[in-house]
Amino acid sequence: MTMQPPSMSPSPGSTPEQVSFHRTELSVILTLYGRMVAAGEWRDYGISCLKDRAVFSVFRRTAENPIYRIEKTPKLRNRQGMYAVIAMDGQILRRGHDLRTVMRVLERKLIRPV
Repeated sequence: MTMQPPSMSPSPGSTPEQVSFHRTELSVILTLYGRMVAAGEWRDYGISCLKDRAVFSVFRRTAENPIYRIEKTPKLRNRQGMYAVIAMDGQILRRGHDLRTVMRVLERKLIRPV
């Protein structure tokens, strides 16, 4: 009888040890991030993979607090949606089930009247 170490992938139906963004989700996020960097709005980012959520933090300068957080919380999948965009002050700007739709609130910040 062989025993699997606890660090192996979780069995089907169990909860994972940490939440992370999928490659397709990161592609959507990094596409917007690149556009905002090109516009001079954002300068740095950080990714945190926690037990209950994954967080993509956006910074105007490296040494500051994040100006926006894009969070994925799978526990809220069947409620208000697992994706959320949160402002620096903790205000939830948008929450939903589709990442592209939720991130539109940040794209509006890119289009400024002249």
